[in-house]
Amino acid sequence: MSPHLQVWRWHITMATSILHRASIFALYLGLLLLAGWLVALAAGAEASDAYSAVIGSPLGLLVLFGISVMLFFNMAYNIRQAFWDLGHGFELKTAEATAWASIAFGIVAAVALWAGLAVRGVL
Repeated sequence: MSPHLQVWRWHITMATSILHRASIFALYLGLLLLAGWLVALAAGAEASDAYSAVIGSPLGLLVLFGISVMLFFNMAYNIRQAFWDLGHGFELKTAEATAWASIAFGIVAAVALWAGLAVRGVL
């Protein structure tokens, strides 16, 4: 275990940094799932139907929802980082507010996306 975890107190900006790293792994998983879907399509109707059944299961949908949360969080976090790269947003209150906003955007945007898909009958 890293010694800094014993010295620093937990705060939201540290949580978003860790969450950002987790979002990168989630996006890699999403790319692997997309590649698997393309391979299943190329393999024929049986493979495609089997893959769709797995992805369309409750667990598969939960994984896809989590990936979409992480995608939107990653987008918001990278916009936040772009402002930091320009030298803005380092004040403690601003950094904490944008950290919470990044998390909230990830959740709200994913819920909105999935609600829209449900209304359209895609799910």
